[in-house]
Amino acid sequence: MRVDKYANNIVPFANKSDVNRSSLPNIVLSSDASKHRIEELQKFVQDVMIKGVDYGLVHGFSKPTLLKPGAEKLCDVFGFSKTAEVVNRIEQWDSGIFAYEVKMKLIRKDNGVIEAEGLGSCNSKESSFQHQDPYTIVNTVLKMAKKRALIDAVLSATRSSGLFTQDIEDFPKQQNTKRSGDLATKVQLLTIFRIVKEIDMRNDVAKEMMKMTFGVERSTQLTKKQASDFIQDLLYLKEAYEEVKE
Repeated sequence: MRVDKYANNIVPFANKSDVNRSSLPNIVLSSDASKHRIEELQKFVQDVMIKGVDYGLVHGFSKPTLLKPGAEKLCDVFGFSKTAEVVNRIEQWDSGIFAYEVKMKLIRKDNGVIEAEGLGSCNSKESSFQHQDPYTIVNTVLKMAKKRALIDAVLSATRSSGLFTQDIEDFPKQQNTKRSGDLATKVQLLTIFRIVKEIDMRNDVAKEMMKMTFGVERSTQLTKKQASDFIQDLLYLKEAYEEVKE
């Protein structure tokens, strides 16, 4: 008896020989290609990106944190253009509360395809801004949200999360006063003094930030980890202020 190929309303798959293989997308890299891509990215980081400028090492994290200049370099080498869109905003001028959520799109320059999207948010109530006049940092808050969205998108588009952490600001700060670990080194203390001077921050403001965040009155009371976190906070403020001046 002949079996109808359409029996039971089931249409069989076409023979393999009938499939136009060229029409199938190449969505998976070979293991060799994947390994080569990772090695090339690692080489670029080692040869081109600058520690302390493009990425930073923070105590307590095994991988460095990607900074905005490094994210910009990765965009250039991968051939991405950027578009930013404010998707949510809060601007309460009467109470001085400002918050922004930004979506960053990375678009391939060669074909116009959106490679990745990233989200970033920032608000004027964050610890880094608690001692600032909220009406003078509106643009800074917006720029910080854009920077976070950029880094989020770059880590996704370049598949570099294996090399870098997400922006260190996204990790919760330790707000307790527990004292553990060695005290801050002389190099860390000198770095704190230098950055405070560079951003023209008053000493009493810096002391209040340390007291609010780490529960200490003097920088010499900081542990190594607390000093590292405080330096990172100061570097972010410095970067934000320099962007505003541009």
